[in-house]
Amino acid sequence: ELPPYRIPTLKSTIRHMWSKASQYLKKMGGVILVAVVIIWALEYYPKTTEYSQNYNQQIELLNADIDNLTTHNLAIAKADSLIGVKQIQINLIESEKISERQANSYLGRIGKFIEPAIQPLGFDWKMGVSLVAGVAAKEIVVSTLGVLVQAGQDVDETNQTLITKLRSEVYTYGSRKGQKVYSPLSAFSFLLFILIYFPCVAVVAAIKKESGHWKWGAFTIIYTTALAWIVSFVFYQVGSLFY
Repeated sequence: ELPPYRIPTLKSTIRHMWSKASQYLKKMGGVILVAVVIIWALEYYPKTTEYSQNYNQQIELLNADIDNLTTHNLAIAKADSLIGVKQIQINLIESEKISERQANSYLGRIGKFIEPAIQPLGFDWKMGVSLVAGVAAKEIVVSTLGVLVQAGQDVDETNQTLITKLRSEVYTYGSRKGQKVYSPLSAFSFLLFILIYFPCVAVVAAIKKESGHWKWGAFTIIYTTALAWIVSFVFYQVGSLFY
């Protein structure tokens, strides 16, 4: 038997809106904040990293060249041009150093572990890590990418720094070394995977509560993740034949 329907009052509507909005803000301020901090800690540690080359020495040599250029009697335009080239080289070396440190961090090791499973979808280890973080809440995917590409923690899809960083990301290892990570094809594949895969932990908990069994929650996790992998795999592999 259904209850009688009534036209909602302004008071009840505002109360309902505030209830839902406050729940979402609590989720944003709680789960997402904690998840981003954990991601940052895994990306920051361990502090000691064995690099494949002496980046600091290369940077010191370039800085010494810049100092020499400023003390020589060169034309201002020529000196500025040479200094600009040296600064670009320093920035590239620092970027390589950061990338190698990230790859050797705990977060990088997790990403490298799952990378073979997601590489056929056009994803790299950073994208894999962001997907793992998205298990807590899919909103965290963007924040995690922001941490991994050094774009900051308080980022969203409109952040220009994040957009620029993602567009400039290239593979630094393997057969794809030097290629862009985020091509239109891999980006759409990534979006498809996020759309379909694992619902957040809160959804799984709600499924368990409503069904009375964890097996339906487990089924949802396995089914949606497998479906997301298949859809992204087919899209990326078929698209690669034409793109």
